Amino acid sequence: MAPASGDRVAKDRVNWVDTAKGICIIFVVMMHTTLGLEKAVGEQGWMHAVVAFAQPFRMPDFFLISGLFLAATIDRPWRLFLDRKVLHFFYFYVLWLTIQYGMKAPNMMAEGLTLGCVIRTYFFSFIQPFGTLWFIYLLPVFFVVTKLLKNRIWWLFGASVLLQIAPINTGPLLEQAKDLFGVVSSEKGFLLIDEFCSRLVYFLAGYMFANQLFALADKARQHVPACLALLLVWAITNGTFVALGWSGLPLVSLVLGFAGGGAIVLCASLLSSQRVMGLVNRPLNWFGANSIVIYLSFFFPMIVSRLLLIKLVPWLDVGTMALISLIIGIVAPMVFYMLVRWTGWGMFLFHRPDWAVLSDTPWKKSDGRKAALQAAE
Repeated sequence: MAPASGDRVAKDRVNWVDTAKGICIIFVVMMHTTLGLEKAVGEQGWMHAVVAFAQPFRMPDFFLISGLFLAATIDRPWRLFLDRKVLHFFYFYVLWLTIQYGMKAPNMMAEGLTLGCVIRTYFFSFIQPFGTLWFIYLLPVFFVVTKLLKNRIWWLFGASVLLQIAPINTGPLLEQAKDLFGVVSSEKGFLLIDEFCSRLVYFLAGYMFANQLFALADKARQHVPACLALLLVWAITNGTFVALGWSGLPLVSLVLGFAGGGAIVLCASLLSSQRVMGLVNRPLNWFGANSIVIYLSFFFPMIVSRLLLIKLVPWLDVGTMALISLIIGIVAPMVFYMLVRWTGWGMFLFHRPDWAVLSDTPWKKSDGRKAALQAAE
């Protein structure tokens, strides 16, 4: 079985893909808003159960979808490929790393860290991805590794399965690096290594089995009752393993990751095909089409909403607070993005400027349009 052809993938990029991305970005923001709020108030709310339920498939599905369209670009010349798949994301990583770090640095110094330590930690973020930005840090690595080894793709896929199962622990290595460079990090290990090992298999599956995933989405629309029954069985199974604390076990996490990825494909396909679900699908589709915009900028409204909720409505239960923070964390970035597009100010935040595009690549449009953020392509 060969990976999907570029023509097939490019032709079949349909509505459900953005809907699936919309579902995933909501779960990602939900995790950060809920866990951050619970940590701040010192107790858990009812949203914690939803976050736990989504844990097995939240990021696997994001990487699965990110690999779907690689077949359309993997055979391009290296210069163009690196511009689209590496420089593109590197620009946004550096930009938003600087923005987020600039907001966090004063608190770090207020907690007693020296200026030197703060500066070293910033540059250390080019080795250890900073905060929520690790996804766009790791994605170019997956693109390059897959292109380099595309002629040995099944060997790479087999190795990625073993890496996902293997009990890799880079915690001691990170502690040594922190001592050596005099930096701080709240992570339990090197994200580049840990997440590479945990997520590569899903990215490769999206690339290798794109045709099968599109076919699965087609069948979902043709067999709605059977699809709903399958989703019910999946939800019960996934929830059971999470409740028992088994979802992180070797092999189990791999199976649940793929099962959850397939379930999101089915859900997205059904939502995008049913007229009655239009009111639900339209915002999901919109969020998914701009998922990286949300991913890059949700941290600020998340923090602000958390502080305001705790101060203004301390009597509100934690779960409801988390839900309100989630809604703000999703909607506020989209409102800000619309304002940016309307005013034309700050376009560099979400669109790569001409100076950051290789001049001899077709990616730099002759009509003056700027390269936009396209996460899954």
